[in-house]
Amino acid sequence: MVELDEDAVRDALTDVYDPELYVDIISLGLVYDVDIDENGDVDIEMTLTFPGCPYGPQLVDDVETAVGELDPVRNVAVDITFEPRWSPDMIDDDIRAAIGM
Repeated sequence: MVELDEDAVRDALTDVYDPELYVDIISLGLVYDVDIDENGDVDIEMTLTFPGCPYGPQLVDDVETAVGELDPVRNVAVDITFEPRWSPDMIDDDIRAAIGM
């Protein structure tokens, strides 16, 4: 069993890709906060690349699925926020260079 901590959750989220940019949401800087309580409930605060992103519901479902597969996660809640607004400056430097930004 993997220890349930923020690193394990963020590692699981590297398997969730933005369907337009084909980059994982951690490298894109879309995940702002991860909170785990003693019962195995995980709350994730994240953003989207822009308000009204048509892939928002898909990304939320993908996040819930990826984190929900971790043991001993009981519940996953995703809160979408636009404060602060996402910008390409939030992308991991190595990934930004690789995709030519």
